[in-house]
Amino acid sequence: MIVLKIISKFFKALRSNQSPNQLAWGFVLGMIIGLTPVPNVHNLVVLVLIIIINVNAAMSIAAFILFSLFAYLLDPLFHSLGYWLLVDLEGLRPLWLFVSTTPGLALANLNNTVVLGSLVVALLLIVPMYFFTKWWVRQYREKIDARMQKWKIVQILKGSKLYQLYNKFSHLGD
Repeated sequence: MIVLKIISKFFKALRSNQSPNQLAWGFVLGMIIGLTPVPNVHNLVVLVLIIIINVNAAMSIAAFILFSLFAYLLDPLFHSLGYWLLVDLEGLRPLWLFVSTTPGLALANLNNTVVLGSLVVALLLIVPMYFFTKWWVRQYREKIDARMQKWKIVQILKGSKLYQLYNKFSHLGD
């Protein structure tokens, strides 16, 4: 039932009056958490940002789930990038020494090659993913949504007792 709720909130967000900016930032912040190993300080910071700033949490959850599925497949790439940054680029060694010996920064776990590589990739993807998501939300609202509502499967699902029951009680956890 929770999967149905997440999917429902995702599509409600796409069809809502929230700006594409809010939806895109929610998606981007969820992407950061999804791409990087979860138990890290930077993910806590991102989670606080999701809560504090006006972004769509459903988009963040959807992005987290989507990118988490791919993150494990990309771990070898993240490891290689992190290893290159930590070991092969000798000019950065003083920076990594500073980061690993500074008490607050040491908690960031940036001496882990996968953490560092995935965080760098996530940070590099922020701008392109923001603009892509913003564009996609507009395309969905202008072109895709009306067509999807006409699909037989959507009409069957909306007419089902399960969907009606879900709609009746969906407001109870909000």
